[in-house]
This record gives sequence, structure tokens and C-alpha cells, in this order.
Amino acid sequence: MSIMPVLLWTDALLFLLLLAIVFAVFYARGKEHLAAPWRQVMRSRMGVASMLVLLIYVCIGLLDSIHYRQALPNQDNVGEQHYSAEVLSLLDVLMGPIKTNVETTYSAPFATHAFSRETQLLPNGQQERIYPRLKYAGNHLQDPQADRLADILSRSMMAVLSGLLGLLVLALLLVLWLSKRQSKSFKKTLLLMMSGRTEVPWRVVLLTLGVMLVLLSWCAFLGRYYHILGTDKVGQDVFYLAMKSVRTGLLIGTLTTLVMLPFAILLGIMAGYLRGWVDDVVQYLYTTLSSIPGVLLIAAAVLMLQVYIANHPELFETDAARADLRLLFLCIILGITSWTGLCRILRGEAMKLRQMEYIEAAVAFGVGKGKIISRHILPNVMHIVMITIVLDFSGLVLAEAVLSYVGVGVDPSMHSWGNMINGARLEMAREPMVWWSLLAAFIFMFVLVLAANLFSDAVRDAFDPRLRK
Repeated sequence: MSIMPVLLWTDALLFLLLLAIVFAVFYARGKEHLAAPWRQVMRSRMGVASMLVLLIYVCIGLLDSIHYRQALPNQDNVGEQHYSAEVLSLLDVLMGPIKTNVETTYSAPFATHAFSRETQLLPNGQQERIYPRLKYAGNHLQDPQADRLADILSRSMMAVLSGLLGLLVLALLLVLWLSKRQSKSFKKTLLLMMSGRTEVPWRVVLLTLGVMLVLLSWCAFLGRYYHILGTDKVGQDVFYLAMKSVRTGLLIGTLTTLVMLPFAILLGIMAGYLRGWVDDVVQYLYTTLSSIPGVLLIAAAVLMLQVYIANHPELFETDAARADLRLLFLCIILGITSWTGLCRILRGEAMKLRQMEYIEAAVAFGVGKGKIISRHILPNVMHIVMITIVLDFSGLVLAEAVLSYVGVGVDPSMHSWGNMINGARLEMAREPMVWWSLLAAFIFMFVLVLAANLFSDAVRDAFDPRLRK
């Protein structure tokens, strides 16, 4: 079946950001003052472990950013080819039955029967309220009550063994690569790695990769036969919803930063170095903007966009395009309202740097203000920019959850942890309580925010000149 590639605005920006990061990595490799702090990050056990967790999230987000539409059947093979209105991604293909196995309504994690009783007609003609058998979860079992536990344990063991086998292959390839690169024997390299006496903590790398491989293998093995995190009100797999929400969280954290940085860096450095009326204008701008309640400004902007989308439906071919525009607009609004903090910091740092001897010497030699800012001030404040970016990422991920919870976040049709929490709000009040949707959103968000915070600690220690060893 033919497909039509779909490139959303956020997809394009995400891949441009990825290219910029790759370019920055190659550029930093040739600059010792940039490469040295990152080598210190790679020597940190906590830094390298958290970076691997973040890379797993990034890979999930990238797989979910390659979109396409499937062609609709054309029986006569004549006329124009039409495509489905549903926009799919590579992540949907990889998750396969986890996405397509949709039940009727709620079901608990690893359940084989529905969560609520339903009235069904018995063979003898009588009606009885029972817990009906799920359509997909556990349908391979003859007797779910007797066979379910043994089946889950056996498949879990297979998943663990598969994950460990994958780890063993990766470890052997890594040892071979290191021994060839360092001109050492295989045995000596292996002993150094296992004892933790290498410059890069490869033992921590392998341990982290092992845990992630085992978890991914476990989800893949059991997700095909059970709903490992249950289902929601309309029967969708909660694990699938949580995985699809990863892209939204990453986009909120990264694209918002791209919007914020130009305002903060340009205005902050100009205000601190040029002083005078420029400083007065910049202070007036961020003071006025900080005085406006952020939630009210975001709510007003989102409502204006909703009215525009409702009045111009012909501009959007699919629901995904409409939801993507709202997500992009939310990132822009968050970026516009969140640049003031970094701007204040950079203004103060630029005021301090303009008094340094090498700046005064450059002024005495007649160097232009633009060159002084680009060659002397900007490189000396980049550690602050880097630290702020990583620290603000986790805060922006949490901001999306809060905004979606109050109804001014991403589109309700878009998968996000905020929408999951908003939906779980009513589920927690029912009896018996439906708790797994909230737990799934909490776990995925907690792991991402924790990894980002730990990685930011390592980056701060490496880039802050006062803490650098």
C-alpha cells in the first residue's frame, strides 16, 4: 500500500534542531575550551547515565516525528488517489498490536476481563451482570484464571533473557572497539571496564543500557498479549498513550527554548553592555512582561488561535495538522513569556564583563561594539546559557502538564501527559478507582524530569567556571 509522507511544522523544527546539535558537536570537537567541559560530563557517572535515559526518550520522540498517511483502497484503479485522514508515525508501526488492540472500555493492568460489570445474555436465556472477557488481552489463554500468572512469568523470563543477550552483544562490541582504539588486549580492556578504572564510566553505561534493554524487551514481549498499563475509557492501551506523549513533552521543552534564547541572549547582553537608553528599554520590556500573569496570557493566545482555526477549517487537511499548529503556537507563547529570567542573568553578567581589563583594552584599540559582544562577551556567558537551558527543560515539561490540566495546553486530540492527567482527574473519583492512567503519566514524566535534572547538575558542574576542577 502506497503512503504519502507528512511533514508537520514541529517535525521540521525538531529535525532542524537535531542537525544543529550534530553540527555543534562536530564544531566543539575542534575547540578545546568547548570540548573540555563535555569530557567532564562524560566522566561523570550520573551525567552519562542520565544522558542515556534522555537519548532513549529522544529516539522515541524522533520515531514519532516521522509521519505519513496511508492510501485508501481504489477498487477501479482510476482517478485520483486518496489518502486516509489519520496521520501515523513509525512509532505506531513499531508498536503494532499495542496500538490496534483496542478494548471496549477500562481494564486494569494485565487483566483478562473488563474492569466493570456488564449485562450479558447467558446460553440459558437469562441475563447476568458479569465481568466480560477482554477481546485482545489474554485471548491466547484457555483458562485465564489458572494460566495467566504462569504465562506472564514465562514471557517475563524470555524478555529478561533477550535483554541480557542484547546487552552481552553490545558489551562485546564495545570492548572490541575500545581495545582496538587504545591498542590494548581484549582481556585487559574488559578487566579495566569491569573494575571501573576507565576514564569514561563504561560500566555505568553498560548497566544503564542493560536496564533500558530489559525494560524495552519486557514491554515488547508482554505488550503484544496484555495491556501492561491497562486501558482508558475508550479502550486504548495506556502504555501506547504514554509512549505517544513523549514527543509532546520533548517538543515543549526544546522548541520553547529555541524561541526563548534569541530574546534572552540578544536583549540581555545588549542591555548589560550598551547601558543607557537600551538598558532602560530592555528593563521596561521584561518588567512589563513579568507583571502579566503567564497563565492568563497563554490562555488568551490559545483561545485566539482556536477561533482562527474554527473560522478557517479549509487550511488544515487533517486533525493532526490542526493539533500541531496549536502545539507550535503554545511553544511560541511559552518562549515569549519565559525569556525574562535568563535575560536578567545575562544583563548582570554583561555588566560585570564590560569592566574587565580585556574588554577595556579592546575598546581602547578601537574594536567595534558588535565584535566585542560576539568575540568577548558572548563566549564568556555561554556556560550560563547552557546551564539555564538544561535546567529549564524539566520545568517546561511540567508546565505543559499543568496547562493541559487547566484546559489551555495542547489540543485535546493530541497525546500528552497533561491530557492523560486531565482525563484521570475524573477517573480517580469513581468507585472502584481507575488509577493506572495517572500512574503511567507520572512514571514517564518523572523519569524524564529526573534524568533532565541529574544531567543539568553534571552540565552545571562542568560548565560553571567556579565549580570546574
